[in-house]
Amino acid sequence: MPEDRPTMPPVMLHTEAELARDALSAPLFVRAVRLARWADPHKPVGAGGELLADELREAVKELGLDDDEDGPGYAAEAWQLALDIGLVEVEGPENGVEAAEAADGAPADGTPLAPGADAPEPAGTARPGEELPRFAGGAPQEVLELWLNGLETVLADAAAPDLADIIDQLSEGDELDLDALDWNPEEEADFLDGVLGNLYLLTALDEETTDRAVPLPALAASMIVPDDMDEPTDAVLEVVSDAMMRLDEQFRMLAPTGIVDYRPVDEELIEEVDGEGRVSEPERGIAESEVDEEDVARYGMVRLTPLGLYAVRSRMLEAGVHAPVVGELAPADAQTLLAALPGFPDAAARAEAEQWLAGRTVTDAAAELLAAARGDDPEAPLRRLTCQQTLTLVGPEAEPALRAVLADRHLGGLARVWLVEHGVDQVPEPSEEMVFWLTVDTIAAQLAAGGDSEELRELVQGLVDRSAGFFDSVWRVEHPATAEVLEAMGRLHPDKKTAKEARKAAFKARSRH
Repeated sequence: MPEDRPTMPPVMLHTEAELARDALSAPLFVRAVRLARWADPHKPVGAGGELLADELREAVKELGLDDDEDGPGYAAEAWQLALDIGLVEVEGPENGVEAAEAADGAPADGTPLAPGADAPEPAGTARPGEELPRFAGGAPQEVLELWLNGLETVLADAAAPDLADIIDQLSEGDELDLDALDWNPEEEADFLDGVLGNLYLLTALDEETTDRAVPLPALAASMIVPDDMDEPTDAVLEVVSDAMMRLDEQFRMLAPTGIVDYRPVDEELIEEVDGEGRVSEPERGIAESEVDEEDVARYGMVRLTPLGLYAVRSRMLEAGVHAPVVGELAPADAQTLLAALPGFPDAAARAEAEQWLAGRTVTDAAAELLAAARGDDPEAPLRRLTCQQTLTLVGPEAEPALRAVLADRHLGGLARVWLVEHGVDQVPEPSEEMVFWLTVDTIAAQLAAGGDSEELRELVQGLVDRSAGFFDSVWRVEHPATAEVLEAMGRLHPDKKTAKEARKAAFKARSRH
């Protein structure tokens, strides 16, 4: 793998069968399938495959959206999706650019018409497409492939300029001018990709985010406010507000695909500024969680669904990002597993370890883990800690493997810990040398895992305070990290006198070599 290849934290995905069911139940796709079946045996369509006025009214009724003022728009979107992914096919000698050029009021360059826009006369006929049975009744992988294709078209639409602005420009007789629309297609697509990537990262790193939505102001601010800016300026907050309005529109479009759950911005919070909508003063309090949850929710809340997690990961893989999924290490050796797990979030690490263990007998797994945990290299302490954590997931069948390493300098300490925690009888007492060696090894592992953390500070204070003459013994420990550990203890212990003793002990440890 190239060293500069972006890497994401591992995620836990639902099974393909579960994801396919989610895809089939996404509102936009449910409507698209229903309209594709409704098109049997055929329906007249305009030059671009769009439904004519009478057929659009029928489609609205077919979807049960008669009483919804947005019904025509929903029906037109579902029909277009059906066309895009092959659930519906258009045929007829007039279908194509020539028909488009011949149809009064129907632009030949593919510029979209307003939902429900009338074509003067049919330019072709539509019927159920070849992909309909594959999507509606195919294997999970086929369903997901077509769903991803459909999602791409919706993402492209979400990153496109506002349809009303295009219609206004064309109705004035002007040619389509993207510069006048203040729209850069690459920047818009990159911004939306970045937002989805941030949601993916939050979901992967925060075990609670899978069930908890992210406030829209915080998400917008994560894309705009510089990391080194303690307090956003009014100008920056104005940009965040504009981004929120755009994201609100985009997430409303994306939610029916099943990629996100979205609670839109409360319409009462949107005010007109210079003829444009803007969210009123949400950022300072909302982004910093200084208001109650209901106030936060009024500014929009979004989360990736399990289907959305799958979709964003698929797109990342296509872009060359390394986006691992829990379970990929199941066939790997113990050395690879122990090297990888420290970088995983807790829930993902446990799930990965459980899947790795499931493919082996307890005895073989324990023996392989213990063998991989040996070593005096800089990564060895963290490897041993990870081994110890993984072994908490196995039962008493592992006892023989643990007893076999009781005399091992590297493993004897952690083996005793495991045996005692499992209530095993006749566990020999460790020597004082082994106790101090295990202490150094444990602190070295904690330093490698989290640096000078508060948890480690408490561990250091507890160890020193419980053991008189601690430093007189520790500096003599034959461990490669002894001096480094003592220096860390000097940084972390709150008592100045004790910290000074730790630094002196570190100097003695280094002087031995």
